[in-house]
Amino acid sequence: MPETSRSRQPHSAVPDQAPAAAAVIGAGTIGLSWARLFASCGSTVTVFDPREDLQDALAAAARDAGLPEEALSRAESIEAAVAEADFVQESGPEDPKAKAELFAQVAQAAPATALLISSSSAITATQIAGALPAEAAERVLIGHPFNPPHLMPLVEVVPGERTAQQAVSRALDLYRAYGREPILLKREVRGFVGNRLQNAVLREAAYLVQSGVVDAADLDTAVKNSLGLRWAAVGPLEGMHLGGGDDGLAGFMKHIGPSFAAIDRHEPDMSESGLAPVVAQTDQAYGLPPAPQTAARRDRIQQEILRVRNEQRS
Repeated sequence: MPETSRSRQPHSAVPDQAPAAAAVIGAGTIGLSWARLFASCGSTVTVFDPREDLQDALAAAARDAGLPEEALSRAESIEAAVAEADFVQESGPEDPKAKAELFAQVAQAAPATALLISSSSAITATQIAGALPAEAAERVLIGHPFNPPHLMPLVEVVPGERTAQQAVSRALDLYRAYGREPILLKREVRGFVGNRLQNAVLREAAYLVQSGVVDAADLDTAVKNSLGLRWAAVGPLEGMHLGGGDDGLAGFMKHIGPSFAAIDRHEPDMSESGLAPVVAQTDQAYGLPPAPQTAARRDRIQQEILRVRNEQRS
């Protein structure tokens, strides 16, 4: 693909060329977060979800974003939601059959130029578009966020086998216009990139706690005060590249690689019973249910990190 996710610098502030009209299908945590992001950037946002309290949920999301309640409009049907949309962002249940049926409905009702995007973390664009005609399938792709998308900048753009290159380029530009940091996956892979990395860390964390090497709270302390702190500034490969002296990553691997290779590998027990001690220690350390004030503090810290990063770019 000639377009790459880094061929343009991402926006670091409120964009000035966001699409005029966005349709959001699904008003759970992800869908509402998308809706407030799109509206905050000036787009007209129409939302459909069968939930009975949709109007109240939209009003609350708008208030949380500092927007007037009418910034997020409720649609009575999928057809009404997508009728005038420049793009559709779907965030419904992870059910392949249901998504395929929904996208068939969306493709019939949306403008012929609208991008048809799913937030799915597990279902591919190829699966979703399998039964669609070519003129619709070429506009279907994945735009997978990290939760919540109004705060977390990453969007994984994953085209399907029938997605047109023009649609990929438009999607990358679209997310940049909303101040996001899109990356392009060159092929479909289960879990995409972010969740595969998260899974690798989770599995090693589970093993270390299960085997009695470290308590859950101390493991979190280790990550927050080393890898997590560094990775907020540079990714793992860039971090090792910077640590390798004049030879960059090759130098790092020459000196440190053998000791990394010698680290023993063990498969954690990811069954419910195997994870029980990990869950118990985590619950003991942080309490149940998770405290809203702790989540709010997390979000404030993340926002401050993003603010500093954006300042360093300017």
